Amino acid sequence: MKFKQFYLGCLAHASYYLGSEGEAAIIDPQRDVQQYLDEAEANGQKIKYIIETHSHADFVSGHIELAEKTGAEIIYGQRADTKFPTLKVKEGDELNVGKIKLKFMETPGHTPEGITILAEHEGEPTKMFTGDTLFIGDVGRPDLVGSKGFTAEQMGAMLYDSLHEKILPLPDETEVYPAHGAGSLCGKSLSKETWSTLGEQRKSNYALQPMSKEEFVKLVAADQPEVPAYFPKSAAKNLEGSLSLEDLPKPKAFSTEEIENFDGVVLDVRVNNEFGAGHIPNAINIGLGGQFASWAGTLVSIGTPIAIAAETQDQVDEAVMRLARVGIETVKGFILMKDFSGEMKTVEQIPVETVKESLSDEIQFVDVRRVAEHAQGHAPQTINIPLDTLPKQIDKLDPGKPTYVICQSGYRSSLGTSVLENAGFREIYNVKGGTSAWIDSGFDTEASAAECAVS
Repeated sequence: MKFKQFYLGCLAHASYYLGSEGEAAIIDPQRDVQQYLDEAEANGQKIKYIIETHSHADFVSGHIELAEKTGAEIIYGQRADTKFPTLKVKEGDELNVGKIKLKFMETPGHTPEGITILAEHEGEPTKMFTGDTLFIGDVGRPDLVGSKGFTAEQMGAMLYDSLHEKILPLPDETEVYPAHGAGSLCGKSLSKETWSTLGEQRKSNYALQPMSKEEFVKLVAADQPEVPAYFPKSAAKNLEGSLSLEDLPKPKAFSTEEIENFDGVVLDVRVNNEFGAGHIPNAINIGLGGQFASWAGTLVSIGTPIAIAAETQDQVDEAVMRLARVGIETVKGFILMKDFSGEMKTVEQIPVETVKESLSDEIQFVDVRRVAEHAQGHAPQTINIPLDTLPKQIDKLDPGKPTYVICQSGYRSSLGTSVLENAGFREIYNVKGGTSAWIDSGFDTEASAAECAVS
């Protein structure tokens, strides 16, 4: 068996290539599909099937483009309401890819149409592709499909049945390959490991420990992060089908006057210290070095006109591609900062030592990490407003006070400072190195025992 996991760190997304003899299958492809075509060519194999474990909410898949370029059939579970030719599979169905036997199980819970695939090849352990049903260290969240008429409790009950009736009866040596790892918002405590065995997950995964269905439903539905606004739109686009990347309109180069008068959102994709040193007024800083696409999809509404501010053309091209991965296809233009001649704003990047000396009632110290992160340990006097909710909770802060923003490393806090700048805050500071630097400096932290117990 030819087997390869493609892991896209910025979306914490795993897709898979399976090949045998002259045939291949792709499971849960990302939107940019060239790597799968290259892999098939290198192996002398033809892609026969493109399999989606479910309608993904956190990214737009490339199944349509891949099918058009290969002639492969697109496969979904029988409950999927697709708008394009689809081979629907149900419980117990089997397909062959060369000498690989693919067995399909219907495993609703994260979504109603979710499927799990067992890949069997003589002499090798069974590989199980679980999509968002079973992660390493976690299970799929059950609260993403309210628009489909199911409550989180109903989906959680389905998930319990899928795990206990379909997946857990399998042998311990079964290899588990999920669609996501740590950093994905499709679960709340995913491991950094990108695969495991079922036996290991029985021992270490909190959601697979012995408990009643009622206890399970309560546990997996609790303390999930807020659902990003783009999730339902990406899920719908995956069922409708998306344009190939090469067919999307290309952004044009903007002049200083055009970018200053742009009626939309300017995304500055540079690192936080570059943004802080000088940026276009009211630009939003979402650096390419982190989970750029996820944060853009969280804080910028689908359909909003976008302009990119960057250091290089390569950064512009990368930003456009990564935005398209989450369904943002409205990049109208770009400017390289060396070509911008207008007045710029700055955000001072200050070390934790300076922040510690400045702590008083005269300042605001905002921690934009998630609630569970903040609960586990934070600098004293911080106000916890998670970044994804900051635009809605700005009225909790005083725009006239000096405001210091901290996260774990300085990435999210820089984004936070740009949100506050747009809201009219006059004196804003980004804390360099974030909470990690605070702890490394030996400064005291606080924790919330009650919140820690929940998380």
